Amino acid sequence: MRELRLGAVTSAVGLRGELRVYPYTDYKEKFEEIPHVLLNGEKRLIQKVRYHKNMVILKLEGVEDRSAAEACKGMLLTLPLEEMPPLPEDSYYVFDLKGCRVLEAGSGRELGVLADVTLGAAQDLYEVERPNGKRFLVPAVREFVKDVDLEAKTVSLQLIEGMMDED
Repeated sequence: MRELRLGAVTSAVGLRGELRVYPYTDYKEKFEEIPHVLLNGEKRLIQKVRYHKNMVILKLEGVEDRSAAEACKGMLLTLPLEEMPPLPEDSYYVFDLKGCRVLEAGSGRELGVLADVTLGAAQDLYEVERPNGKRFLVPAVREFVKDVDLEAKTVSLQLIEGMMDED
């Protein structure tokens, strides 16, 4: 069973067992769309979701007081992939993108492999590793990302001059 990491518990909040969670998703409202999470592998119903700055505050079934919440610090929140709600259009899981061949839009020239995705405040950044081992970053916006084909495991990019070293 493949599980997605949704976030990590960073601390307790208040006296009633609420958990402060650092979300691993750029769409933290996802916690409102799912009925439960796995807390260190154990299924817990979500009783309440709220937000404070960039953090998610969760009340989970079975975590009833501050002591129980403090015991959860550092635990991961996960969910089996098949239980995740569908992604919005033009959204992808990072694990699906990693390893895709990166092609130049139009010419089809192979530029390298998508090595990683950095989640950013303004937009994500695709890190492309060239055959020579050098890496370059591309903002994950429509201006540069022209096509993602998960079946073919390819990402087509339209680069601008200077974005990639030509060695």
